[in-house]
Amino acid sequence: MDPADPVAPLATPAPQVVPSGYRQGIITAITVLLGFSLAFWRFWGFESPGHWNLRALFAAVSLLAAVSLQIVALFRALRIEDDAVDEYRKTVRWFIASAVALLVGLGVAMIDAALGP
Repeated sequence: MDPADPVAPLATPAPQVVPSGYRQGIITAITVLLGFSLAFWRFWGFESPGHWNLRALFAAVSLLAAVSLQIVALFRALRIEDDAVDEYRKTVRWFIASAVALLVGLGVAMIDAALGP
């Protein structure tokens, strides 16, 4: 092909892909955190004694948000498109947001348990 030919196709740079093992790592991290979140939510919300109040409701909503964000992050991590670096970074942000929501929920649940009724 002649480089001066205006009809010649331009070489497109290869898209950046996530290094091998990164996706498996984040999928494992998400599922571990999701399993913990569901187990904690089950025990704290349904099996532990106590009464519901505004703090407990806030903690429950925060835990529900954390689980929802973890499911979205897991869905994103399992997509083929997540091999692209930009998509992977978005998935990591979803996962970090879920971890922050989980920490807020756990913190409020601990404060609620410490302060009692």
